[in-house]
Amino acid sequence: MISRLKLELELLLKSQLPGIEAQNKMSPLKRLSSNQYRKNYPQKGAVLILIYPQSGCLQTVAMLRPDYGGPHSGQVSFPGGKYEESDGSLENTALRETSEELGLDTKNIEVLGGLTDLYIPISNFNVYPFLAVMDSAPVFLPDTKEVKRVIKIPLSDILNNANIKRKPIMMALIGKEIEMPYFDLQGETIWGATAMMLSELKELLKPIARIL
Repeated sequence: MISRLKLELELLLKSQLPGIEAQNKMSPLKRLSSNQYRKNYPQKGAVLILIYPQSGCLQTVAMLRPDYGGPHSGQVSFPGGKYEESDGSLENTALRETSEELGLDTKNIEVLGGLTDLYIPISNFNVYPFLAVMDSAPVFLPDTKEVKRVIKIPLSDILNNANIKRKPIMMALIGKEIEMPYFDLQGETIWGATAMMLSELKELLKPIARIL
């Protein structure tokens, strides 16, 4: 299962990515209007979208952040964080953060390539998502200071349009609730940048949905 998936994904990543058009399907703000929030000299960060087999299906993993009072407090995200000079590359940033946050041995992770980077106005970060696979189900040992809950998401749930919904959500960037799209997955509301990355992943996976 995973070997065929790797081959298919490698081919798809070499072609034109779904890109901003796919991301914008889950954008809280219209892309044009969100540009007014772009600041100079954004910081760089990276996240890892990890795919692995478990219980006869292919899954990815996200995590619920604890409530800490910051801009992404209590939200769902992929493992990742800020680029450090010692990382040497953004890919290494994604792997390091995944190891620190979820306790995974990165030697068992194969990075296939990158998806489209995404600017996050509230924290002034340009985030680079990397798509990776593991041959077997990982054992997660989350850092409880960084991770409130590990969220295992079947890829079939991401492809299911019934899991895309809308409701009012408080958006700190503009200081009020606005109705926006979100993924309703594993009992969590996934919106904003993470939902936009999931939307691009969804479009990428559509041509190979038969093997998921």
